[in-house]
Amino acid sequence: MEGEEKPTQEADMEPVVTSGASEAVPRVPSGDPQNISDVDAFNLLLEMKLKRRRERPNLPRTVTQLVAEDGSRVYVVGTAHFSDDSKRDVVKTIREVQPDVVVVELCQYRVSMLKMDERTLLREAKEVSLEKLQQAVKQNGLMSGLMQMLLLKVSAHITEQLGMAPGGEFREAFKEASKVPFCKFHLGDRPIPVTFKRAIAALSFWQKVKLAWGLCFLSDPISKDDVERCKQKDLLEQMMAEMIGEFPDLHRTIVSERDVYLTYMLRQAARRLELPRASDAEPRKCVPSVVVGVVGMGHVPGIEKNWSTDLNIQEIMTVPPPSISGRVSRVAVKAAFFGLLGYSLYWMGRRTVNLVLSLPAARFCLQRVSEARTGR
Repeated sequence: MEGEEKPTQEADMEPVVTSGASEAVPRVPSGDPQNISDVDAFNLLLEMKLKRRRERPNLPRTVTQLVAEDGSRVYVVGTAHFSDDSKRDVVKTIREVQPDVVVVELCQYRVSMLKMDERTLLREAKEVSLEKLQQAVKQNGLMSGLMQMLLLKVSAHITEQLGMAPGGEFREAFKEASKVPFCKFHLGDRPIPVTFKRAIAALSFWQKVKLAWGLCFLSDPISKDDVERCKQKDLLEQMMAEMIGEFPDLHRTIVSERDVYLTYMLRQAARRLELPRASDAEPRKCVPSVVVGVVGMGHVPGIEKNWSTDLNIQEIMTVPPPSISGRVSRVAVKAAFFGLLGYSLYWMGRRTVNLVLSLPAARFCLQRVSEARTGR
């Protein structure tokens, strides 16, 4: 990879398993547990972890195994974002391989879903409110924010149809990772503002209108059987692929570029681990790492394709300046919004005044005022 040191190539090395634990991890001396050193405590926990790691893990069929240049292994779990089976696949994989790192298809802007309970998340997912719109516009800009709300509408539609909150597999991954000694949890997806801004910049004005129209009127019923049939291609991503199939540039920014980013983050996580030393005089010891990636099924082929290629994520992290059509459409949307708001306020004010004047008390007051003026 450009700009990085190439680790020592050990592609044929076997993963760290129970049979090799005694060679990789120093044995902890027996004695009083209260006198155990930090290094010995670390080695003890690591040895326990390696003993629980299966030499030949029994993995679900949705798992794809990749091997890094240094022998580190990555188990990519392809999931459907609305699936109980996917949750079970994630739990089983993490328990079988006892990973050193778990990487999920989330960014810092969506990390809050990891700590929400199912009931709260289900309610949040169904609601597409004005407050959410304001937050999306503030975070991503007007056009990107509106597009994000339309995509949230798609997600809310699926949530309402299935009665299931999205992202359950990520929450399960977070819980299971916390049970594995020394397991790190990484957010592996590109930040949402970058994705939406690049997606909007890739579309012409009329393409934006056409896409928004399609998203606004999405109402096809979905069953749980539909979700499970989509285990080979994630339901949400399949619906989006159908919607954006005629927009190759949009597919590139929302799917293909994120494939590259996810691959990069998985490769960054799959690095050899250096074991602690009792003193500086001891030689350094490193072992291949084990990583579990939890991503939508639609991203798995792209990750496999990009795994052995040189990646440059700087190209997909830049946000291009708005085009002339983009600036025009932004002004048009703002003008339409404020025009509609002004008309609504005028219409409501007029209706309110007519309603107040129609009340008997108001009529009586007006009559008294009129009589008083006449008497003068």
